[in-house]
Amino acid sequence: MLEQTGKSAQAASRVLAQLSGKQKNQALTRIADLLEQNSAPILAANKIDIAAAREQGTSEAMLDRLLLTQARLESIAADVRKVCLLADPVGEVIDGGVLDSGLRLERRRMPLGVVAVIYEARPNVTVDVASLCLKTGNAVILRGGKETHNTNVATVRVIQQALSECGLPAAAIQAIDDPDRALVTELLKMDRYVDILIPRGGAGLHRLCREQSTIPVITGGIGVCHIFVDESADLHKALPVIENAKVQRPGVCNAVETLLVHEKIAAEFLPLLSEKMAANGVTLHACPLSLPLLKDGAAQVIAVTDAQLSDEWLSLDLNVVVVADIDSAIDHIRHYGTQHSESILTQSMSQADYFVAGIDSSAVYVNASTRFTDGGQFGLGAEVAVSTQKLHARGPMGLTALTTYKWIGTGDHTIRS
Repeated sequence: MLEQTGKSAQAASRVLAQLSGKQKNQALTRIADLLEQNSAPILAANKIDIAAAREQGTSEAMLDRLLLTQARLESIAADVRKVCLLADPVGEVIDGGVLDSGLRLERRRMPLGVVAVIYEARPNVTVDVASLCLKTGNAVILRGGKETHNTNVATVRVIQQALSECGLPAAAIQAIDDPDRALVTELLKMDRYVDILIPRGGAGLHRLCREQSTIPVITGGIGVCHIFVDESADLHKALPVIENAKVQRPGVCNAVETLLVHEKIAAEFLPLLSEKMAANGVTLHACPLSLPLLKDGAAQVIAVTDAQLSDEWLSLDLNVVVVADIDSAIDHIRHYGTQHSESILTQSMSQADYFVAGIDSSAVYVNASTRFTDGGQFGLGAEVAVSTQKLHARGPMGLTALTTYKWIGTGDHTIRS
């Protein structure tokens, strides 16, 4: 059933690979304009998705991920225009030189070809991925979750209209709009047409893709993120950072889920934490050492389970664990973390350096919120995903992560001796 989708995407990718940066930017600008001009039908479609999700008992955190507002849609369109301002990596000469044989060798950036992205209740992903793939000359096949079905259909219709108006193949950006899960299994086997697969969703989706895909898979986006409050930390400056990491937008992958606190400051710091979290409606899930120090505090507190330490809350819930020292904090993160984003709050640069060296995650912060792990915040423009693996990309995946390279050898009728 999907074979024609793959064929048309592959054909479109060959057209995109020949486009100039100016042509791609014209199409992106038109996409941004039409998203704003067609906000009414897109938002109406989103209301249908929201209503269906509420009826099914979807959590508030997931509803926040799903929700589109006029302001959010305008922000999405603005992000597309920002992609226009970014340098086009396609055709960039990475390195090269002249060999002893006289052959001039260059390593030049090229599009990947066809990218497939499977994602869940994040309608902004549709536009983010489409804009980044178009900018890098890649065709894309999108498979959004059933929760965003109507929103995605309306959004892709607008994007394809913009492509057609600019004389580009509409098949450059396609969406699988049938919610049948069997189509995901079929997509995972389309290595004849798809060059790379990027899942954005829960652990189950990532496991399915790793186990069943015949296409190279880039996994990531699951964020069991930690902040370690070191014994030397400025406790009052630490609280706003923790608040930002947990409260600003709790339903995203770079929100902090577990706070690790050095045992030497726990008795002084945890009552302060409880007061700050109570003001934000955050429930604390405490380890055996932190529970006695929190039970009389202002925030609601519950004993944490081992399973909760291994999973994302994506809500106003925060695990609190007291650790003996920095090595115990690092060991905890290695055991429970997902190699996404970790932070240390400290006034000791030697401790900071030790933490950074000991943490094997895609982003590590010193005295900063984990909420910065984001393509826009990193200056990459919109992102296609946050990769937590080491090949071929790591961290927020911007434009260069959607390219590969080829070797170009230029000679003067040069032969090998």
